[in-house]
Amino acid sequence: MDELLNALADPARWRLVSLLAERPRSVGVLAQLAAARQPQTTKHLQTLERAGVVTSQRTGQRRIYALRSAPLRDLAGTLSRLADTADQADGSQATYDRYGRSLHTERLAAKESGWADGRSFTFHRSLTGRPELVWRYLTEIALLARWWTPDDLRISELVFEARAGGRIVQEYRDAEDSDGLDLVAGRAEGVVVDARPGERLAYRLSPQLPDGALAFTAHVDLILRPTGTGTDLNVHWRITDSTVDSAGFIAGIEIGFGQSLDKLAVNLAAHSHDTIGTDPAARSTK
Repeated sequence: MDELLNALADPARWRLVSLLAERPRSVGVLAQLAAARQPQTTKHLQTLERAGVVTSQRTGQRRIYALRSAPLRDLAGTLSRLADTADQADGSQATYDRYGRSLHTERLAAKESGWADGRSFTFHRSLTGRPELVWRYLTEIALLARWWTPDDLRISELVFEARAGGRIVQEYRDAEDSDGLDLVAGRAEGVVVDARPGERLAYRLSPQLPDGALAFTAHVDLILRPTGTGTDLNVHWRITDSTVDSAGFIAGIEIGFGQSLDKLAVNLAAHSHDTIGTDPAARSTK
């Protein structure tokens, strides 16, 4: 595939492929139609033949070249599958495009400091697991690190002291940056305001701009309520101290934190499934 792509990338060779798509032709005729010298045309055709996209045979004094359609159809199929993957309704490309539209809107609105103050976001998830388990996922470092970033990011530093006045640090990198050589994708610091296990967790968290200044302050309030099947989690975000440079952060709140909550739901469901699968008491109730 790489050899084929390299062969087709040259405009002169692409012109020859287009001419051969019409019908087989001799080297001399191809050179005339492409307005090129015959020796150079011959070299291009040999490159295309090594890539498997053309074939040739000698007829009398002439060498006739013809196009092989199968490699082109294979390439077209590969490109089509790539496009289908990118265009998935809930895929990463759709998320990227959605963020781009939100970013454009927020940048237009970010004219002066305080431009987004008072803006609020609400989230709701019905989660598997009792409030006591959900609380552990909200506050214990090892469990919190499993979900507290969007899909394309990973936690690189995490501090969460689950008590009033406790310190919070959240630093994250690209999920595929395994050796930590890429730039830090983001960092936020804050403080816990209220911590009532299994009931309510409230904190302030301020993302940092690249120069270390604060972008804005998020006031986050999480309320847990038991249900017959698990826990209802209601989250309220409120923005204060917004700066002109905070548009990129605020544009991603709804998408990014929504993805994080979806990861929380998946982790809790897996936790409950593993518990049922390994707990004899749970199995005996079936």
